[in-house]
Amino acid sequence: MAQPDTKKVFFENLSGTGKAIAVLTSGGDAQGMNAAVRAVVRMGLYVGAKVYFIHEGYQGMVDGGENIEEASWESVSSMLQVGGTVIGSARCKEFRSHEGRLKAAHNLVLQGITNLCVIGGDGSLTGANLFREEWSGLLTELVDQGLIEADAVQKYSALHIVGMVGSIDNDFCGTDMTIGTDSALHRIIEVVDAIMTTAQSHQRTFVLEVMGRHCGYLALVSALACGADWVLIPEMPPEDGWEDKMCQKLSANRAGMKRLNIIIVAEGAIDQNNRPITTENIKNLVVKCLGFDTRVTILGHVQRGGTPSAFDRILASRMGVEAVLALLETTDNTPACVVSLRGNQSVRLPLMECVQMTQEVQRAMDGKRFEEAVKLRGRSFENNLRTYKLLAHRKPESELPVSNFNVAVLNVGAPAAGMNAAVRSAVRVGISEGHKMFAVSDGFEGFYKGQIREIKWADVGGWTGQGGSLLGTKRTLPAKHVEKIAEQMRMNNINALLIVGGFETCDRIKQSASGTKRRVFIIETMGGYCGYLASVGGLAAGADAAYIYEEPFDIKDLQANVEHLTEKMKTSIQRGLVLRNENCNENYTTDFIYQLYSEEGKGVFDSRKNVLGHMQQGGAPSPFDRNFGTKISAKAMQWVTKKLTETFRQDEGRVFANTEDSCCLLGMRRRALVFQPVVQLKDETDFVHRIPKEQWWLKLRPLMKILAKYKTSYDVSDSGQLEHVIRNRPKESDTSVAM
Repeated sequence: MAQPDTKKVFFENLSGTGKAIAVLTSGGDAQGMNAAVRAVVRMGLYVGAKVYFIHEGYQGMVDGGENIEEASWESVSSMLQVGGTVIGSARCKEFRSHEGRLKAAHNLVLQGITNLCVIGGDGSLTGANLFREEWSGLLTELVDQGLIEADAVQKYSALHIVGMVGSIDNDFCGTDMTIGTDSALHRIIEVVDAIMTTAQSHQRTFVLEVMGRHCGYLALVSALACGADWVLIPEMPPEDGWEDKMCQKLSANRAGMKRLNIIIVAEGAIDQNNRPITTENIKNLVVKCLGFDTRVTILGHVQRGGTPSAFDRILASRMGVEAVLALLETTDNTPACVVSLRGNQSVRLPLMECVQMTQEVQRAMDGKRFEEAVKLRGRSFENNLRTYKLLAHRKPESELPVSNFNVAVLNVGAPAAGMNAAVRSAVRVGISEGHKMFAVSDGFEGFYKGQIREIKWADVGGWTGQGGSLLGTKRTLPAKHVEKIAEQMRMNNINALLIVGGFETCDRIKQSASGTKRRVFIIETMGGYCGYLASVGGLAAGADAAYIYEEPFDIKDLQANVEHLTEKMKTSIQRGLVLRNENCNENYTTDFIYQLYSEEGKGVFDSRKNVLGHMQQGGAPSPFDRNFGTKISAKAMQWVTKKLTETFRQDEGRVFANTEDSCCLLGMRRRALVFQPVVQLKDETDFVHRIPKEQWWLKLRPLMKILAKYKTSYDVSDSGQLEHVIRNRPKESDTSVAM
């Protein structure tokens, strides 16, 4: 008889843990902190714990009283989409002293709190770890002072800490992404896109300063996402003489009919001698050397503002749930941990290992060991820097290798944001590898019609931020035109193909609902038979239900959802959100579900419906899509180069690519980018419905139900395990693409 999954059974049968969990936000605010607070509160209540807010960070812990408030399910409603932190954050000088921490310990013991979720930066998390280490001694002092009973030392013997990193700078080692970073990138890219239109109109040069006093992540990724001409970051100061090289590049770009120049500077940018490089320095340099009309824009705290992105909401929600699970499993000997993201997986890392490595980065920079600093930042940062250098700086023709290979790039299937960034990356990396690059218009249809042209480095300038597909894309499949396509490949001597494509806005709606009492919105999303958009969109928007093809449902399920929402409407929430994947069920249509909710909700709530349609494919790509498309395409082109070299027969002057691994799909599997032969995908694919047979994101669906107050089981067998910070360089096949 098979043994049951003990972790899962434990979690299903859990009721009333007796634990008291407190959540606080400390240090600078970051978009997504509220989503993390909401997840901690609701997951804590779900497992039967008491949950408390600590208002105003460590200051509230020291002051006690009303600053420590028991949280309810309703107290975190409507905060998912709110920026900043609604429970407040403050820097507390008093907590840095022993006396301050003694007061904080007293206030926690009065409420029976021995579990802390701390959302903040490395300083906040270091303070939490020190508090944990001193805890038993602090309790002894409180007994000696007569402030607590002697038996409290045994009853509250250990303080357990789990951290979540909230920092727009993404400056914490051990995680690919911190809460708030993606939202900050959205603010930066919105400004850059707006500036680019006016810069083009007037042939201007713009120098933008973004946040990052000690970390250049925001500057680097925004430069990669907008195709900036130059970027300056503290981890990799420019070589001596950089001023002349930068001006030469700006001049060459302007001579090549480029009407604007963008230079992005991290606020902590330095030169090789650790001297600061300011935006005014750069402006004066450009004006003096080139005479260009140059303007400076300092983004400042606008980068911290606004609503959190979908990525940050999902990241924070997953981290909040994982933090509660970590506290449930902790023992007296468990070290304080921090919940991190690696690829698309949650992991737990020893807090102080991450803090120490973060501090090592600064020591390396202070010691002018800049290459070491880049490596310590992690594989994601290093890969971003490598890709930017590859795409932004064109080598002279005399320095380029000569491969004699012709490579064509085309888009297939429906247009998707990020396609143009991927094409730009493929073209420029291909040229850097010495290939002659060709663009195919209108997918396979254009291919068999001969719509093929050579494409040069400058031809893809400015493509990164463009939505849709500038090459054009069609859903035409190649099967009917194989012979004509083969003939075009022979005529143009095409040696390799890089294909970018597929299997061939809930916020504003919820804001509308926020102004209305007791209203439910029924939203239809795209996705074919794949429920990813509905599921993850539902998690990001705090939906009450999401109907998808992968999880069959019937009228009983629909009725149960309506009854559940009706009860919530009567007692607490004033609005609801239900998502439906377009092909989830041929009979239970969006109209049917809308009419069902309208009828059953009479007297309690009214309903509205919205079919999002092709607006989901429109608009400019997000920073993530630009970055992901750029890096994954660069990696694909490097793989193509390697395969061409391996399969080229010098004696015949031809490429013989007839093995399984000469036709691969590049995608992310857990924490790594993996090249998988297409023939191997047959056993893993549902070709009728054009979806994988196994979907990793289905494990996220219970989170949406839990956070919407459904009684459901949650499989924690795949939850994060305590690991260690990776110090050595990753293997080539394990390159992260997380932003």
